[in-house]
Amino acid sequence: MAWNWQIPGWPDFRHDPEALAPLEQRFLLSSGEVLGAVHHVTPSERDQLRIDLLSDEAMKTSAIEGEMLDRRSVQSSLRRHLGLEPGSYPGKPREQGVAEMMVDVYSTFAETLEHGTLFRWHEMLLAFDKRLEVIGSYRQHAEAMQIVSGRPERPVVHFEALPSAQVPAEMDRYVDWFNRTGPEAEAPLPALTRAGLSHLYFESIHPFEDGNGRLGRALAEKSLAQNIGQPSLIALAFTIERQRKAYYDQLERHQRTLNVTPWLVWFAEAVLAAQQVTLDRVGFFIAKAHFYDRHRERLNERQAKAIERMFREGPDGFEGGLSAENYLSITGTSRATATRDLQNLVEIGALRRTGERRYTRYWLNLDRPQRQA
Repeated sequence: MAWNWQIPGWPDFRHDPEALAPLEQRFLLSSGEVLGAVHHVTPSERDQLRIDLLSDEAMKTSAIEGEMLDRRSVQSSLRRHLGLEPGSYPGKPREQGVAEMMVDVYSTFAETLEHGTLFRWHEMLLAFDKRLEVIGSYRQHAEAMQIVSGRPERPVVHFEALPSAQVPAEMDRYVDWFNRTGPEAEAPLPALTRAGLSHLYFESIHPFEDGNGRLGRALAEKSLAQNIGQPSLIALAFTIERQRKAYYDQLERHQRTLNVTPWLVWFAEAVLAAQQVTLDRVGFFIAKAHFYDRHRERLNERQAKAIERMFREGPDGFEGGLSAENYLSITGTSRATATRDLQNLVEIGALRRTGERRYTRYWLNLDRPQRQA
């Protein structure tokens, strides 16, 4: 079976707008909810929320490609590139690169897409990589660009992109398409449709030696931001990473056809799920601020350290809840003191307790305390 770029009519992808219409409407409504929720936090909290969301995206867009990053280094680098106090944790080259790219995507979303935009992102992302022949430019090698898995002696080819000699002309056409389909351009497309097509189209060209997945997701983020008029701050990579196999299956299936409605529906639903993750994150951030308003002055140094560590785990908290052993490990205190500290945290309404004896676990109590009658 031919690859999509070999099919007559390429790159005129076909889809059913009616299948996307209800999803497009939900996206616009949810975008308003996200933006409204963000306005409920203070400017300093908004900065931290932005750092948290961007660092999660940086971590997950790399994890999709099997690359694990140092979260604290990513956050330090993000703060530096956003003009905020970076802290003392050292930035590492790989983490600095992805952080710089994420901030550039965030801060220049409204700008027209140019080849130079992609070259700049590629250099930021992969400047540390000594294996690549070309960084900051499209691939030039004569051999086929293939996506493969399996053993070297029996590889499975999942996709073969068009030859390197065709990349410059195809990317001219891609950049022109991206700019013509923007919200104020001559052939505007709805937000989810444009973002889904921009990603599939870019991945099908696969114009760089490496980094195509991360750049393709950055283009989808840029597309969504342009359509809603500001950075989307949605957890797209976070959501895709949770559905990594389905994501690759969908891409592989739709790189053999120009009929892409199922891909667009799948991608749209992933974006909507990502919006809900962001709403949950914002809600968690607001609840955290309310928690500290109620309890900050009542926590001793050990309790404050443990609570801060629990919040660092995010909305899902410690897997299985905080145990007394966790508390001992975090604070370095004695078992008797830990027991008193935890009991006090339950009494003041900072933590909830479940289970008994060695199965006792503690959870952040993010609901407002009930007033006594």
